[in-house]
This record gives sequence, C-alpha cells and structure tokens, in this order.
Amino acid sequence: MNGKRKLASFASLAIPAIGLCLFPACGAKKAPAVATDESGGVMASMIHMADPAVAKQLVTGWHPVEHNAWRWTAGKFSVVLRPPPGAPQKGAVLSLKLTIPDPVFAQSKAITLSADVQGAALPPQTFGEAGGHTYQRDVDAKLLAAESVTVNFALDKFLAPGEADRRELGVVVSAVGLEAK
Repeated sequence: MNGKRKLASFASLAIPAIGLCLFPACGAKKAPAVATDESGGVMASMIHMADPAVAKQLVTGWHPVEHNAWRWTAGKFSVVLRPPPGAPQKGAVLSLKLTIPDPVFAQSKAITLSADVQGAALPPQTFGEAGGHTYQRDVDAKLLAAESVTVNFALDKFLAPGEADRRELGVVVSAVGLEAK
C-alpha cells in the first residue's frame, strides 16, 4: 500500500506540473518576431567588433578582430543588420564608428566613404584628417521593411597589400549598426 500512496502522491503533483509546462503562457502576449541568422542566433542591429556572437554578420571585407576591440576593413566591406524596432515606419540612422590611422592618412590625405543599404546609395562623406570619426546617415523606412538588410561600404582610397602587411587596409572600425530614430 505504501507504494500506491507514493504513486498517488506523485501523480497529484506531476499532472498540474505537466499542465504548467504545456500551457505556460495562456493569456500572455506573444513576443515580437526577431530576425535570426541561419545558425539560429538573434541578428543584431548594432555590432561591436569584439563581439564574437555577431561576427557572422560581417559579410565581406573584414579582417580579424584586434586588441579585442576593433577590425581593419578592406577597401570594400559589407555587413548584414537587423533593422531596429519601429524602423519600417520611422526609418533609422546608419552609424559607423571608424578611425583613420596615421599611416593610411599619410598616403591618402583624404578618404571618402560611400555606403548603400539594400542597393540604395546614401550620401558619401569625406574625412580630411586622421583619427576617430563617425559616418552617420538617415536610412529611409522603405529600405528597412525586411527582417535584415545588407549595407555595403566603399572607400575611395586604401592601402594595397605590401611587404609589411599582406592585407588590403582601409579603415579601423569599432562598431557599425542601425539606430532607431
């Protein structure tokens, strides 16, 4: 009889627990859908170069992370971003935090950065001095209706591969992303 009591006691606790597992969100609001990449992770709107979780969004033209903080780019580089909440209605701001190192600037004197979102060109910006800069441009809402968008960047001047470094070197980037308006 002792075994039957234990079984009855277990059943009286287990059945409600199973019900809670099957119906945990009755009456709760559903969370909004979030863009994901092919491997099942959540795609980010803002990418910090040192974050390995979002490195897969750096499509082309990016060199490995350095000093756990930034990456060199090539002359052309691309990224895939998730539009921030509200962007399909209000638009967003594309932001690229970059540094033009002295050796790059010494050879180029001025660098013009161009960008496009989903193939739609944004106004270019020319940087006339070495150091830290931010490229920021408004992005029209109609370009941000998809779950993810591709942003392509191009520099008019960059360092070609050479003896000291066999990589094509453009600018140093610490972060890139779409910010809500």
